[in-house]
Amino acid sequence: MVGFWPVDFTLDAYEKTIGNENFLRSLWNSFLRVVLGTAISMAVMLCAAYPLSKSDKAFRGRKIYMWFFVFTMLFHGGLVPTYMVVTKLGLTDTIWALILPSAVSSFNLILLVNFFRTSVPKSLEEAALMDGANHFTIFWKIYLPISVPAIATISLFTMVFHWNSWFDGMIYMSDVKHYPLSTFLQTIIVQQDFTKMSVDAETLQNLSERTVKAAQIFIAALPMLIVYPFVQKFFVKGIVLGAEKE
Repeated sequence: MVGFWPVDFTLDAYEKTIGNENFLRSLWNSFLRVVLGTAISMAVMLCAAYPLSKSDKAFRGRKIYMWFFVFTMLFHGGLVPTYMVVTKLGLTDTIWALILPSAVSSFNLILLVNFFRTSVPKSLEEAALMDGANHFTIFWKIYLPISVPAIATISLFTMVFHWNSWFDGMIYMSDVKHYPLSTFLQTIIVQQDFTKMSVDAETLQNLSERTVKAAQIFIAALPMLIVYPFVQKFFVKGIVLGAEKE
């Protein structure tokens, strides 16, 4: 009889999952990818958004550079050319193959540019310039503190992207030990390649494959569930302010 509380409740599937070497290695690869990928992406996009948020008079050629980023949203470089570049640079089977090709998101960059243009008071920047502050000081002490909602929101976008992305791990990684968690789960769940779990025959007799898969999915979803509440208060504010037009 099916009831609300599971019959013969057991944590054996979680124990086997946490104790599995391949799963733990892929989990570490994903954590490393999220931390490095988010840090690099935010550093690059923030440094690009600051000059692009200036007026055409202050930054000549701003519109041309902006169109370069908008163009990449309309026309992608293509999978084969991107793969060839990554291969020629010797990035395959390294963490950098998962981070560098997606270091800049044009959509997120445009959000940051709009946020800078609409949310940072020009009078505050002009006062800082009159006091002798340079652009680095203005960027570090004025723009970044004011832009915390947008930074938190876009950081969340970037973290979720890196955590959920599985296809790049599939094409750039030839060994399962380099797989991020999403790629590892894709091979287990979608391709039904249960051998990558390295589960022994005794375990398969006591636990069904479906039980172990469910435990893996739940553990994989936990990090994002834990992180989201901490940035939720910035989420709506960051999107709304970044979408305003001057």
